[in-house]
Formats: sequence, C-alpha cells, structure tokens
Amino acid sequence: MRWPRRLAGAALVAAMLAIPPWLLATLTEPPLTSWPTSAQLRHWIADPLTSRTLTAGLTALAWLLWLGLAYTVAVTAAHRIRAGARWLRRLPLPTPWQAAATSVAGAAALTTAHTPTTNPPAPPAPAPVGGVQPHTADGAWNHTNAGVAVPGGWLPDNTAQQIATAAALVWLRRRRAYQPGYTTDEVSQLAPLPATVTAVQAAVADRQQPATTSSAAVPGLPGTGVAFTGDGAADAARGVLVTRLLTALRDPPPTTRVVITRAALTTLVPDITAVADSIPGLRVVDTGEEAVTLLSALSPPPAGLDGDTTMTPLVLVTNPASTATASQLTALAGHAHLVTLGAEPLGRTWHVDRHGHTRDDQTGQAEPRLCVLDQTAATHLLTVLAHPTPPLQDDTTEPTTPRSVDGGHLRIPRQPSRHTSHTTPQSPVPAPSLVQLRVLGQPALLVDGQPVTIRRSAALQVLVFLAVHPDGATTTQLVHAIWPGLPAHTVTRRLYTTLSDLRATIRAATTVAIIEHTDDRYRLDPDQIDVDLWRLHTAAHHAATTLTNHCAAWRAAIDAYTGDLADNHTWPWADPPREATRRLVIDAHTAAASAEPDPHQALKILQSGIRVDPYNEDLHRRAIDILTALGDHSAAVRLRDAYTRRLTLAGLRATDSIHQIPHASSGPVRL
Repeated sequence: MRWPRRLAGAALVAAMLAIPPWLLATLTEPPLTSWPTSAQLRHWIADPLTSRTLTAGLTALAWLLWLGLAYTVAVTAAHRIRAGARWLRRLPLPTPWQAAATSVAGAAALTTAHTPTTNPPAPPAPAPVGGVQPHTADGAWNHTNAGVAVPGGWLPDNTAQQIATAAALVWLRRRRAYQPGYTTDEVSQLAPLPATVTAVQAAVADRQQPATTSSAAVPGLPGTGVAFTGDGAADAARGVLVTRLLTALRDPPPTTRVVITRAALTTLVPDITAVADSIPGLRVVDTGEEAVTLLSALSPPPAGLDGDTTMTPLVLVTNPASTATASQLTALAGHAHLVTLGAEPLGRTWHVDRHGHTRDDQTGQAEPRLCVLDQTAATHLLTVLAHPTPPLQDDTTEPTTPRSVDGGHLRIPRQPSRHTSHTTPQSPVPAPSLVQLRVLGQPALLVDGQPVTIRRSAALQVLVFLAVHPDGATTTQLVHAIWPGLPAHTVTRRLYTTLSDLRATIRAATTVAIIEHTDDRYRLDPDQIDVDLWRLHTAAHHAATTLTNHCAAWRAAIDAYTGDLADNHTWPWADPPREATRRLVIDAHTAAASAEPDPHQALKILQSGIRVDPYNEDLHRRAIDILTALGDHSAAVRLRDAYTRRLTLAGLRATDSIHQIPHASSGPVRL
C-alpha cells in the first residue's frame, strides 16, 4: 500500500504546483503592469481601498503563497535527493574477486543440471534481540567480518573486546575504592564512560558470534621500523598506541609497552598529556636521545618474539633528532618496533588510508589493516586506560552520616506506604497495584503476579530506563542510551516502533496505561505501577530519617534489595545507576552494622554486604577489624587472602592497607 499512497501524494503535489499558477494567469490580470507613476501613487494614498487595489493585493498574496509552496517542495526534494546520494555512496559494491566468483557461480548454475532435493529449506536467521541491527549510516557502528566501526574510527575484534574489558575494570576499580560513610567525589566516581567506549560496549554486547582470536588487534610491524604516511597516518599511529597499551591491562606495574616522545604524544592526543603518567605501560620521554637511552636499559625481549609481537615495547617519534640517533634507534630493532609519523622512514613506509587499509610504498603489497582512531576516539579510550588510584580515607577521619536518598543521583518518587509504630520500623508496603516492574535482579513486568513477555530487548531497556529516571526521559535521551554511537535521527523511528510494540504488549495484558507521554517526555505513571527500585529508595529514606531503632530500619532497606539493577544485562547506560544503587545498599549495610551493638551480628551484616559487592575493600577491612577484635586472626587472614585472590583474578590489586591485619589490642572495633 505504500506505492499507491506515494503516487497519490505526488499527484496531489503536482496538481497544487500546476493548477494555481494556471488559474492566476488565465483568470486574473498581473497586479502591476508597470511601475506606478507619482500621480497614481497620490491617487492610491487618497483612496487606497478600491476594487482594483484589493484585487491586485489578493492576487499578489496568492502568488506569494504559491511561491512558498513551491519553495517547500523544492527544499524537501533536494534533501531526499541528497539522502539518496549518500545511500548510493554507502552501497557496498562487489570487489573484483567477488565479481569473478559470482560469474563462475552463475555459469556453473546455468550449465549444471538441476537436482531436486528433499531437504527442507534452512530456517531464516533469527533477528537480533530487540530488533537491533548493525548500522553503517552517518558514522554509526557496525560489525564487519574482522572488526567494529565506531564514530571516529575502526577497531579489530580483539581490540573491541579488550576495550570492553577495560571498561569493566574501570567500574571494578570504582567498586573497590568506594568508602561508605565518607564524603567522596560522587560525580566523578559515578560518571558514565566516554561515548566511544559505550559505543564499543554496545557493539560487543550486540555481537551475534564470538570474536575472532586472530592477532589483528596487534598486527605485526616491520622489525626495521616503519613510517606511516597518507590520510590515515595519524589515526593509525593512535590506533597502534591504544592497541599496544591495551595489552598492558594485566601486566605488573613496571612493564613498559609503549615509549613515546612528548612531541609525538602532543601531536596525536594533546588532551591526554595530563594523565599520561597514570596509563599503565606508557613511558613518555622528551627527546629521541632519551628514548634510545631508555630502550637500551630495558630488558631484552623474551625468546620467540617474532611470533608474538605483543611483548615488544614500541616507540613513536615525530622526527629523529639526528642521523646518529636514527641509526641508534634502528640498531635497537630487537628491543622495539619503531614507528615514525611525518618523519624520514627508518625502515619501510606504509601508506595508510582513513579506513586503516595499508600498502607498502616500496613493494606495493597490501599490509595488515590497522586500527584507526581520530583524536576524540583515542582520547576517550586512553582516558579509560588511565586509572589513578584515589587515596583512601584516614582511619582517624570521622565518618559522615549515611547519605540521604534525596541527595543522591537518582530521585525516586516515594510510593504509598503503611508504617507501623516507630519502635518497630518495617519496610514500606506498596499500595495494591495490578502492574509491577522488577528492575532489581532480572528485569520483569508483572500483571496480577504473572510475567508479561516482552519481545524486544530495547522495550525492556525503555522500562528499566524510565524506572531509573522517574522524572521521565526525552526521545533523544532514550535513543542515546539504548543505541549509543548512533545519530538520534537515524534510529528515532526504531524507538517509536519499540514503544508502539511495548504499548501493544501492555494493552494485551492489562487495561492500565503505565507509560505517559507529555511534552516529548516519557515517564512511568507512579499511580499505576509499582517499582521495586522506588520501594528500595523509600525504605532507605525512611531509615535515614528515622529517630529510633536505626538498625531495624536499615535492615528493612537491605531486605528491599533483591539484586543488582538489571542483573546480567550489559547495557552501557545502566552501569552508573547500577553502581549508585549498589552503593546505597552498601551504605545501608555499614549503617546497620554500626548501629548493631553485638559484634557477631555486625559481622553477619558486613558479610551480607560483601556478598552484595565482593570487590569493595572498605567492607572487607571492616569485617577484618571485627574478626581481629574478636580474636579470630586466622579467619581474618583467610578473608584477606580470599579478597586478594578475587582481585587478582579480576586484574586488580589490593592496596597496602588491606594487608595490615591489626591486633585485637590495637584499638576499638571500627564499624
């Protein structure tokens, strides 16, 4: 039915463009046949409202309206023609090999007798969950056979996986360093990761097949040195810098992966110079001579390096300081792969285009495709790799009162509740509701206690996102959260389709409308739906403001927490609110333990908090202090060793303070 409607619309527009000027030209006279004389102007000023002037004015107005319509149609047609031209430019054309293979296959199909088969046709490939399809338009990310394209560059599969791992380590480091009860920089600790990182996370999570295990992430570079030239030379140098530093995620601190001159670092990523010292595996030197001295002092690479270039440090220089320095760098080829940018080549020269495709200028042969990143993308990725360790609070510092729920980052509407007497506070009981939304643990929508099947992953994300943002979210905010890295105008229609399907699913299960849309903001109706996250915040607010029986009030808040926010879902936007919710519950555990007079019960509460976040160092230190005060030193050592092993398996290291097990007589128990 689309083509008939389009033809009818085109015919209507053509009629509106052709008929009005024809009628005006045949039925009316021109408003002005010539420029008016002074006598005519004086006559018009004396008597302006004559039949002739009114007719001329109406005719002129009709011509202006037609001109406005014609201008609108012309501009719209130009936009559509331009969009069609962009689509044609992005249309993938077959390579010569593909064209030859297609010709051979066609000839074989025409000359081979047809043999019927009784096998049923293969079932169609399942659509991605939530209708998410790879995109290539307007700089959006998309999966290729050997990499992922993101706004600002292209990355091999292994590099994308390593970036996702680095992003997970950022949140683990934040979880390890969080100290409940102390005033910390909540904004920076809960800040979302850069846009390029979230785009890579979304691309990796959307992958339908496992990543390749090839060494494309760290391609082999010529041992004699290489100079990058071409439009993508700087982008390729940034890509090599990032891919080599990603291999240092699990290295011990002294390991050096990249040696780079300060001039090269300023040229490639000027915004990263301030945090360069906190990037593992990176050494910044001032001159080429200093690079030669440093590389000479480094330990020689292990045997078998030719088959594994990831163990070789790399030096990037802008220009050799002198001929002698260049020859010294060439002599150090066994210690480092040398890459020059905008300088005379030390060995071979590779021409790199902006897509990462390389060609040897001497031989003309194609070389491995390199990771390419612009300044913004490289800065985002290197910022994630930099992880300065925040100083821990001194034990003598007095802890502040538990954080107020209203002062946190998530403003949650308080749901109706019925409280008992102040002496026995209980968890608020929600008002009867037909529709319930669970976002703590595995997300689920329940109607009369029965789960509602939500077919689209994007629709489930919309529900959880609106639960986290009770004040509502705009179309742009939803699109940027669910499809990071994609321009909003390219996926807005997909959001509308997702919301329409979600509303239809809800209407099939209940007559209650739970999603409101006012002033381009979507929000959950708190009068029609009960959300467990909102009940958690209501219980925490009650515990923070109650005047008596604090321990029972905080226990009620702990009981309201049934799991991590959107557990087992790797949505990049969910990381900050998930961590904020986890910290709220950790605060509840430490507050309840502080209010508990019995140290054995306080220890049980802290052990429950450790199960909520097994990577938090402060919880382990508090539990170790109690065990030590109770005289159970062996249990304290076992807890410390288990925590250290857990961090090591995750690629983290514990601070020195966790290794200092105090004696029972060293002071009072710190809760």
